[in-house]
Amino acid sequence: MAGQTHADSRFEERYRALSSRDSRFDGQFITGVHSTGIYCRPSCAAMTPQAKNVSFYRTAAAAHDAGLRACKRCQPDAVPGSPEWNLSDDLASRAMRLITDGVIEREGVGGLASRLGYTSRHLTRVLQAELGAGPLSLARAHRAQSARHLLASTELSVADVAFAAGFSSIRQFNDTIQSVYESTPTALRTLARRGRSGRPVTESRTDATSITLRLPARAPFDGAGLMSFFADHAVSGLESGDASSFERKLRLPSGVAGVRMTLDGDGILCVAHLHDVSDVPALVSRVRRLFDLDADSVAIDEALGADDQLGPLVSALPGLRLPGAVDADEALFRTLVGQQISVAAARTVLGTITRELGTDGLFPTARQLAEGGRGVLRGPASRVSTILGAAEAMASGQLQLDLGLSTEELTARLVALPGIGPWTAGYVAMRVLGNPDILLSTDLVMQQSAAHLGLPSTAAGLARHGASWAPWRSYAGLHLWRARPPAAPKRRRSPSS
Repeated sequence: MAGQTHADSRFEERYRALSSRDSRFDGQFITGVHSTGIYCRPSCAAMTPQAKNVSFYRTAAAAHDAGLRACKRCQPDAVPGSPEWNLSDDLASRAMRLITDGVIEREGVGGLASRLGYTSRHLTRVLQAELGAGPLSLARAHRAQSARHLLASTELSVADVAFAAGFSSIRQFNDTIQSVYESTPTALRTLARRGRSGRPVTESRTDATSITLRLPARAPFDGAGLMSFFADHAVSGLESGDASSFERKLRLPSGVAGVRMTLDGDGILCVAHLHDVSDVPALVSRVRRLFDLDADSVAIDEALGADDQLGPLVSALPGLRLPGAVDADEALFRTLVGQQISVAAARTVLGTITRELGTDGLFPTARQLAEGGRGVLRGPASRVSTILGAAEAMASGQLQLDLGLSTEELTARLVALPGIGPWTAGYVAMRVLGNPDILLSTDLVMQQSAAHLGLPSTAAGLARHGASWAPWRSYAGLHLWRARPPAAPKRRRSPSS
């Protein structure tokens, strides 16, 4: 239509999704209905409101700030989260990655702003403009959503739920639940358990810090492929897994947690033994990122499936997900160790490192590696030097990796270190930041698969062809890794091969 603005076009697209009750958009945007004063998920079964009464919001916090309350019928926050925070690398998206990890509860708005490299005032201004709400409102909405999920899926007491979700007091918790859901916590628990998404699970609890949660994924979800990947790469003494489950310990803000993750339909059943119940938001954030639960698989498969060569791979493996990482420092060291050797050899080396240097069943910290790594690491001197150099940089604070970095910043920090190149930086960005649009076209396994499929097999040629796969090139690369020809020569293997 002549003269139609981008905003008009976006509104019409979202209104069509609302009118058709398209569930693929659940969690990706919020529908505010001003005539009723509520906000809903796009697939809400209620009568479609008139367009003049509708506003669309990027976050629930923006809907809250507009005076709207969550719909009791569709429970709009009982869905996977938005994939946008990984798809976009802007300041707002990076802030959201940290907010969902609980940074504001632990460090305040000032700590969040400092991590992102801006003043609190500038950050607030940007978030208000981009997301319709400031950092405190965004954190408050995330706490409310976490509380609703805990009320729905656990038998924790209301008081434990309040502190597990990040609230500083029972009064603050009650006031927020009343404001957001127009309900009491007890009534919300009853309401939230209606239907499968909010069903309570049976907990096997040995103490007050054991918890069981069901974390939903946006379908289709190739959970079996992820479980196989984690099992194939499991490090002895650190992890164990099979085709349907994965178990390991995690460093969380308040202490170490033992976590077992099991496939449960289109989602993950997570059983955790926590040092402190306040670690629940960080736990949920990291497990969701580990299994890429918020990815928009419908959009990814649709885009990549249109490619003549990739199409059959996508049809054979719908819902392929990007394996994430629970610890940025560990992800870098595992990448550096495994980059030039086989998966089996890497597991052996990493198992030795964990046994000799780690504590509490955890992979060693950067400081532990820097202090004791020279006596444990084996292999080419250049590789040992690179690993120790990275460990020393992290231990000294010269190198810091976290979810608040953009891919450009993370890459610049890594390639500035001796022995680390673009392939390593790109792979770490995929695993740590969940960046969906990185094609490691210099990877030899990827090139072998490309040649087998009739795609360009040189780095430059594959990169040119792969431009058409944007913004999902990381997933295209996963398909190429999974499709490696059986007779591939025994040359350098990538950690994801």
